[in-house]
Amino acid sequence: MADASKGTAKPLGLAIVGLGMAHKPHVEALRNLAAEVRILHCHAPSAERRKSFGEKHPDLPLTDDFQSILDDRDVDVVLILTPPFSHRELVLACAAAGKHVLLEKPLDVSSARAWDSIHAMEAADRRFGVVFQHRFRHASQILRQLVQSGELGTLVSGSASIRWWRSPDYFAEAGRGMKARDGGGVLLTQAIHTLDLFLSLTGPITQVSALTRTSPLRRIDTEDIAAAAVAFENGAIGAIDATTVSFPGQPERIELACTKGTAILSVEDLTVHFMDGRVLHEAGSAAGGGGADPMAFSCAAHQAQIADFLDAVRNHRAPQCSGRDAVRVLGLIEAMLESSASGQAVTISAS
Repeated sequence: MADASKGTAKPLGLAIVGLGMAHKPHVEALRNLAAEVRILHCHAPSAERRKSFGEKHPDLPLTDDFQSILDDRDVDVVLILTPPFSHRELVLACAAAGKHVLLEKPLDVSSARAWDSIHAMEAADRRFGVVFQHRFRHASQILRQLVQSGELGTLVSGSASIRWWRSPDYFAEAGRGMKARDGGGVLLTQAIHTLDLFLSLTGPITQVSALTRTSPLRRIDTEDIAAAAVAFENGAIGAIDATTVSFPGQPERIELACTKGTAILSVEDLTVHFMDGRVLHEAGSAAGGGGADPMAFSCAAHQAQIADFLDAVRNHRAPQCSGRDAVRVLGLIEAMLESSASGQAVTISAS
């Protein structure tokens, strides 16, 4: 395997596995990081996907053989962009081959499956990251610093609202919105990014009372409407609201009402009202992929997360968003679905 030690000038070797819609911001970000990483292989089992990708990126090497990626000692990192049911098998194979893995969300379709991947990567002593790029937006990082420093005080009430729109064309793709392909609906497939960011700012949620439904707009077997009342570990309470039926798609929003002020994060725009009279405003984009085009956003946050992961590989440290970090949001989603099915509040145990 290529030398990935601290201080080396040699770019890390990377393979992309999965050439569907999610590849766009990743490839753009990787091109911007060309001094740090080389794309050595681009793989999808579908000949049609490889052909479409090759037409867009004729300079990037295509392969129909996943095993050749595992066998290539120059490949340090495997970037997995495949549907969630494939994640565990691919991650376990990468762990056995000694590859570091950066995995597109969700980590898996269930916490149990996800822990198999986490344990395998830890046993192999390889870095394991999950793509939750919302954490790496500039405004998100400013808000995290305010929370961690105590400048906002203690959380009293928190809310996350993800009121997006997905068009009929989006759901026209075979299997889209179905458990057999996607593993879940709005919570696992769309809202998960904001929910992960929310948890990273608020700390653990310990109790959930939720309702989830499938709207009459789509012929799918997963939820596209979800709402919950939640209790946080520190005693605060709050709410979660997620849907893909809100035409034409609204900016996702997180609000943290704390003892020293209130922060409102709308996509990449942050406003903080401090009780001492100060107002902080970090202007940013309101386009977060909530409309008909789910890829209508900058690659800057992806680039920041990929750069962090490459640094983690070089310096033998945990990435900022590791598998253990990413599994928490799966527990929240499972609790919401369980609560809706049972009609009862669900307690989330610490993992």
